Amino acid sequence: MIRSTVWVVIAVAVFSALATGAMRSYALHKSLLDFPNTRSSHAAPVPRGGGVALVSAFFFGSLTLTCLGVLGAEVARALLGASAWVALVGFLDDRKSLPSSVRLCVQLGSAVLLVGLLGGVPAADLARWGLHGTLAGDAIAVLVLVWSTNLFNFMDGIDGIAGSEAIFMATSLGYLNWYAGGNFGVTAAMLCLASATLGFLVWNWPPARIFMGDVGSGFLGFALAALGLTASRQRALPLETLGILGGVFFVDATITLLRRLFRGERVSQAHRTHAYQHLARRLGSHRTITLGVWFINVFWLFPWAWFALRHQGFVGVALFAALAPLAIFLAWAGSGKPEAKSAHASGIARD
Repeated sequence: MIRSTVWVVIAVAVFSALATGAMRSYALHKSLLDFPNTRSSHAAPVPRGGGVALVSAFFFGSLTLTCLGVLGAEVARALLGASAWVALVGFLDDRKSLPSSVRLCVQLGSAVLLVGLLGGVPAADLARWGLHGTLAGDAIAVLVLVWSTNLFNFMDGIDGIAGSEAIFMATSLGYLNWYAGGNFGVTAAMLCLASATLGFLVWNWPPARIFMGDVGSGFLGFALAALGLTASRQRALPLETLGILGGVFFVDATITLLRRLFRGERVSQAHRTHAYQHLARRLGSHRTITLGVWFINVFWLFPWAWFALRHQGFVGVALFAALAPLAIFLAWAGSGKPEAKSAHASGIARD
């Protein structure tokens, strides 16, 4: 089982890299380009739609694992069935911008579908926060899935950052789930998600030669939350580890959203006010910020996730200890602060 899984994971990475290259050629031929505007962080037109290759590679890997008996059919049916709708609405939004209400309705429907098939937040995870009842668990699970879906869409603003974050989170979740004795099929699916993203990142690493688009970013956010929820349902991982591992995205997006709401701005309006975007303009480099996020993930957030797994009586402490200093730093770095009027003219990254 382990050997066949390794080969599937390798095949998924190769499939994703080749499919992303083919998608880039197609986008160039059909002029499916993302042109720079006042809210962009790139200076030249870049092909878009690479997320189609990423999603296809993950589906290929998951279906292969299911046929081999590694991934349970029930989990595969719930995961692929629900996430397919998120990917589809993202694809349609990339081709022709959809109203935010339509996207949100599809995301909510997909979340409800997944929770209906697999269940919500386990009672043990709820009890740690003084909550009880199936309804509360289901409602929180739906909220986590929808927020994670939009989280990756919000944070996919510079080259390589969303792909790198997804690889880190999926690989870390896979390792922790394996270490905790969780279902091996779920671990294999997590590794497939990481390898599918790795194949795409070959083309998206700064300077990016293709963007993933909403079809990729929304799908990644939903799939990561779904896999984390599945692992927690099987009593392997505390759901809080998902929040710790995704701390950079969670904190930056949340502070930015709250500040923009406080100023009365429309949430659906495109902007460049996340901390990572402010820092990219200051340093003139996407690569530096992406590597910086990776450094925080590996050397700060992963150890806290490990601690939370090993000492589940202190999960809340670990979550606060991991995210509180991050919130202070990202607020200082500019999460949600309006950008200077001259930022666009002087803030295009060099890579």
